[in-house]
Parts: sequence; structure tokens; C-alpha cells
Amino acid sequence: MSGHSKWATTKHKKAIIDSRRAKNFAKLIKGIEVAARNGGADMDGNPTLYDAVTKAKKSSVPADNIDRAIKRGAGLESGGADYQTIMYEGYGPGGVALMIECLSDNRNRAASEVRVAVTRNGGNMADPGSVAYLFNRKGTVLLSKADGKVTEDSVLEAVLEHGVEEVNDFGDNWQVVCEASDLVAVRTALESAGMDYESADSSFLPSMTIPLDAETAEKVFNLIDAIEELDDVQNVYGNFDVSDEVMASLG
Repeated sequence: MSGHSKWATTKHKKAIIDSRRAKNFAKLIKGIEVAARNGGADMDGNPTLYDAVTKAKKSSVPADNIDRAIKRGAGLESGGADYQTIMYEGYGPGGVALMIECLSDNRNRAASEVRVAVTRNGGNMADPGSVAYLFNRKGTVLLSKADGKVTEDSVLEAVLEHGVEEVNDFGDNWQVVCEASDLVAVRTALESAGMDYESADSSFLPSMTIPLDAETAEKVFNLIDAIEELDDVQNVYGNFDVSDEVMASLG
């Protein structure tokens, strides 16, 4: 899990500064629209929307784009699409289990594109339920260590009474894990303690992981790259672990 999470964090930061910026913006905007449609435009009463907007702002999505996405999703402005959440399951190189989360207004297109991306890059699609049991829905909050003030002890002190399950050290970041239902309470506790977080998400975390060597890790990363290139794909989760040494050898 640690290797996967470190890699995913690095990928997210990279997406903000390279050619994937526009695609990353589009996915963040789509997440805002869906959150507004499901829970309304009031961020105080819609924590999912609050987190989606916060993530978009931290990724430098323009405020006008965010505001229009909220209005479209809440039906206050025309042009909103009927996005549905669709989960696909599959296997990658080395027997790695994958959960692929899509937001799409066309199920047939999403299914076809995901299948092509998976099978052309060394993976296989799996029947519904054959992979999902290997993952648990959890709340995850990522905090930067950049200012030196956010320590493991200070994080634990802030969230200990709010359902935190563990705090993981990911090099430049701390990852706080909790039950998905406790995410708002944990995130709010961190904010109240003056800790600025990088992201707060409801994620699928693996209950067990598969360690990968450099060759297999590169194949898995290439597969996930291909899947994430698809417009309908929001998130890809895998049950692999990549050591710091292997990550370093891959650059």
C-alpha cells in the first residue's frame, strides 16, 4: 500500500505541472458536478462537495470553472451531464488486483474503453465482486510535512478522538486513515488544529498487498497510466506494494 500511495501522490503532483493538467482539471470538475448534483450546492451541508472543491483549488483549477461546475451539478445552470459512478474490476501484471472507478454519462463507452486499455496493457478484466473483496472503503487525508510543524504526534493528538485508524509515513507526507463515515470529522479536526491538508478522499485501500519487483512494477505503472488516460476514469486502486528501493530504481 505504501508504494502505491507514494506513487499515486507523485503522479498527482506531476499532473499539475505537465501536459496532463487539462485532463486532471476535467476530472476534478466532473467530481464537483457529481457532488453538487448528489448533495446540493451548499458546501457547508455537502462535505463531499467541500472536499471536491478543496482538491480542485489546491490543483489551481480556476474559481470560475469551479463555480460553474457547482451550478451545473445543482441544476442552477444548463449543460450538466448525467454522470454515473461505475466500478470495474480487473487484474494487472503479477496478479495485482485493480479497482477502476469511473464517472461517465455513457456506460457502453466507458466499459469498452476500460476493457481495451486493460487488455492491451497486460491486464485482464474480472467479474464483478471477484476483486472488490480485497479492498475496503476508507477515508484518507494527506498532509504535507513541508513546514516541519506537522508531526506524527501532532496529527494523532488532533484526530485520536475522531475515529483515526492509522497514520502512515509517506516521506513528504502523512496519510491519515479512518472509516469513510469518519472522514468529515477527521478532516474537520485537522483543520481546527491548524493543519492544512493536501487532500481528503473516500478511497479503496487493499486489505493485503503484493510486493513487486522493478520489472513488474513498471508494467503495472504503465497499465495504470493507460487506464488513467481515459476521460471517464476518475481513480484506479491497486493492491500492490513497491519498496523505496524499487521506486528509486524506476526513477
